[in-house]
Amino acid sequence: MIFSTVLDIEPTPAPTPRQRRHEQTRAEILDAAWRLAEETGIAGLSLREVARVVGLKAPSLYTYFDSKDALFDAMFAEGYLQLGAAVTEWTATEADLEPADALGTVIGSWIRFCQHSLARYQIMFTRAIPGWEPSAEAYAISVREYQRMAEALAAFGITDPGDLDLYTAVASGLAAQQIANDPTGDRWVRLAPTAAHMLFDDIERRKR
Repeated sequence: MIFSTVLDIEPTPAPTPRQRRHEQTRAEILDAAWRLAEETGIAGLSLREVARVVGLKAPSLYTYFDSKDALFDAMFAEGYLQLGAAVTEWTATEADLEPADALGTVIGSWIRFCQHSLARYQIMFTRAIPGWEPSAEAYAISVREYQRMAEALAAFGITDPGDLDLYTAVASGLAAQQIANDPTGDRWVRLAPTAAHMLFDDIERRKR
């Protein structure tokens, strides 16, 4: 029998200068797309305008994203990666609070996350782009980050799938109201603690 060793594993080759330039330009395109989408709404994003902002001719953009849908996929995936990292931070920060109080803080942070970027909110949580759906690869990232969120919330006692669905419905509903009716304020952020206690009261009621 032949056993592999660490020496048998070929190291991952370092990116070439050309590959680094490609990734840097791709990141610049993505950043420009977010900035423009904040101005126009996600559905109004124009590839021609994105190209202009980063100093490319429109056809050259397809070297980095082969379609507008591919650009949307990258934005969708990036949004969920940001959300996953944020939820991990929120739940770790509030771990010493009582579960209902901690969840109230997390819901408030969720609303602020949605409020911070209308374009990100639209592409992640609404169907604002007619005819577009995330690719299987991009959707898989959202599923993975959702599972991470579920694991984080389990520490607060949200373990039943139905309770997790209720949590997402409550948090998303408050975020939608905040964005639609008080986009720069905190009218619905202030309701987050009450919503969390209502959710926990219902969980406890069903346990009796």
